[in-house]
Amino acid sequence: MASQTDIKLRKMQIYCIFVRNHTKKGTLKAIEPDLDRIKALGTDCIWLMPINPIGRKDRKGKLGSPYSIKDYRAVDPELGTWQDFLKLVAAIHDHGMKVMLDIVYNHTSRDSVLLQVHPDWFLRDNAGNLFNKNEEWTDVAELDYSHKALWNYQIETLKRYAKIVDGFRCDVAPQVPIEFWKEARKEVAKVNPKTVWLAESTGKDYIKILGAKGYHVSSDAELYSAFDMTYDYDIDPIWRGYVKGDVTLKKYIDALNTQGVIYPSNYIKMRALENHDQPRAHSMFINENDVYNWTAFSEFQKGSTLVYAGQEFGMKHTPSLFDTDKLDWDSPKMNLSSLILTMHELSQSQIQVEGDYKITPIENDVVEVTYRLGDLIRIGIFSLKGMSAEVPVALPSDSYTNMINNSLVNVQNGIVTLDYDPIIIQGKTNA
Repeated sequence: MASQTDIKLRKMQIYCIFVRNHTKKGTLKAIEPDLDRIKALGTDCIWLMPINPIGRKDRKGKLGSPYSIKDYRAVDPELGTWQDFLKLVAAIHDHGMKVMLDIVYNHTSRDSVLLQVHPDWFLRDNAGNLFNKNEEWTDVAELDYSHKALWNYQIETLKRYAKIVDGFRCDVAPQVPIEFWKEARKEVAKVNPKTVWLAESTGKDYIKILGAKGYHVSSDAELYSAFDMTYDYDIDPIWRGYVKGDVTLKKYIDALNTQGVIYPSNYIKMRALENHDQPRAHSMFINENDVYNWTAFSEFQKGSTLVYAGQEFGMKHTPSLFDTDKLDWDSPKMNLSSLILTMHELSQSQIQVEGDYKITPIENDVVEVTYRLGDLIRIGIFSLKGMSAEVPVALPSDSYTNMINNSLVNVQNGIVTLDYDPIIIQGKTNA
């Protein structure tokens, strides 16, 4: 289905909300007063982490994971009512934003409606006991998609939600058969042809681990036959290795550039520095200037952008999925809101949507990102480890405006001096 994917989705900024932890009340209603601020970040779409009832059997923590779902077709009463959900969606739409719902189709809770009514729809071992491909997920029961009736139930559920929301973020999408996702997309299009599909894809190590056990896990290339966007987990280990100093900048940049030749031409990666499963960016980059530079670099890469709630204020603590762990909005560490908005505004330009895109490693852990469209070139220069550099650029000698902060940037004999702060300039190329 990637042939149907509109590359304009590269303009999309997604804001992820874990309802239980987002506000002191932890309800759907309590989200509404925050919509003005969220919209002001440049947000196009709000991704609601699962809002369904959470199972009690074998749950982790006191409250359990929102990804251990008891009933796909209901709203967790701790968060509110079905009407509260409809009202929040309407309010988000009134703010000119879309809604993406989290769909967890690889597994349910161990006391789910489906497990009680259709116990044969679940993976089991030779003794008939519930069996998980991933042994660490002790609070869930994995579904068995060899049953066509399960397909019908799941697709019907999606169609119900597709009449209300604008897209789906699909949890552990590679472990659910790709043929199911193709069928689901086809059927959902009958209800809402503009539905946006985001896959939580995975990296090669996880694919190899499950493959060695005899299970198929879809690669990103396969997922693009059904999804519009995938995570950038395909390069995540390389990125984290670079941040830790175990991987060279060249290897990291080679991995980024390779994405452009192994996926469909209209591929969309959702770029993210953090999410609910990963450490906060500010916990990895203690220096605020590094957080600033990495935020600018991440959001200047080709693809859509994810902002995990609290990231805009440099929060360092990743909220627990299993217990009450409210976001501390009262003592922000820093404020990246203006930068996030600026980077989003830049991403709306045609050159960043369809321009020829390349990243080049420079000395001192500096990178140069270029977009070319016709004779126009837009150049981003970012220091990833706090060092300065002399950066060659394909622009004639002149003064240019830094599109991030409106300061002047001088190009002399094809060279820009980067002191520290990120630079984005644009002009007619001389090469």
